[in-house]
Amino acid sequence: MCRNIKTLYNYEPPATEEELYNASLQYVRKVSGFTRPSQINQEAFDRAVQEIAQITGHLVESLVSNAPPKDREVEAVKARARAANRFG
Repeated sequence: MCRNIKTLYNYEPPATEEELYNASLQYVRKVSGFTRPSQINQEAFDRAVQEIAQITGHLVESLVSNAPPKDREVEAVKARARAANRFG
């Protein structure tokens, strides 16, 4: 759906509140079509971001996996290598 929303589950260290907030913000921006809502819509926009961040946190905490957690640094190196191959 939105390329800026990254997988937050099964990483070590776990996703931070900031990462949950940023993913929620991207989701609400995509769904609403607003990068920055008008003043009249700001309260509803902010409330949606907060509620979705909270629900996302509950989801990530509730999921169970038999796979070992991925290391964020190792995954970041892999992503940079893929980007270098793709974009040169």
